[in-house]
Amino acid sequence: MKYYSAKTVTKILGVTAQTLRNWDKEDKLKPTYVKSNGYRYYSEESILAYTQERKTKKNLNVIGYVRVLSKKQKDDLERQKENIEKYLNEKYEHYEIIEDIGSGINYNKPGLLKLIEKINKKEVDVIVVLYKDRLLRFGFELVEHFASLNNVKIEVLDKIDKTQDEELVEDLVQIITVFSCKLQGKRKSKTKKILEEMSKNVAETIK
Repeated sequence: MKYYSAKTVTKILGVTAQTLRNWDKEDKLKPTYVKSNGYRYYSEESILAYTQERKTKKNLNVIGYVRVLSKKQKDDLERQKENIEKYLNEKYEHYEIIEDIGSGINYNKPGLLKLIEKINKKEVDVIVVLYKDRLLRFGFELVEHFASLNNVKIEVLDKIDKTQDEELVEDLVQIITVFSCKLQGKRKSKTKKILEEMSKNVAETIK
């Protein structure tokens, strides 16, 4: 097996010595062994593996998906984009960002429909979201399964649910509204009162 000095590797990969040191710290490309004098050496195998990995990432179709409930949450939308773009810039060569504004239980949002269509047409390899509920409040696992059937990976950056109370209540109101439309008489009247109370809570949350 052939081994190359760090200086030779920088010429092979077309990067600076500092970049190579950074890759070592970030575990992207580590030397095969380091001599007592600190000189780093890389095996031909490790260089080829890294080169192939870079080539694969360059050919991937990656989409970052961001969503907020309403236009009033523009700052949160920008925050999501900033966090996802930071992650994507470090891991992938190129990507596309799809934005949506609407409820997490609305399955007809233009961005979501575009994403599903791309999965179906095999025009995407990786989908990145900040939280699971940014994609859907309910049904994430179904979309994830559909994606896996099309060899699409969904990456969730933060596994902790950090949904704002306002958005959660809004989604619950919509769920009750849908079911209340099918009710009659006293049951419908009772449900209407629940809706009014929840709407009031939403208004208080917004203030």
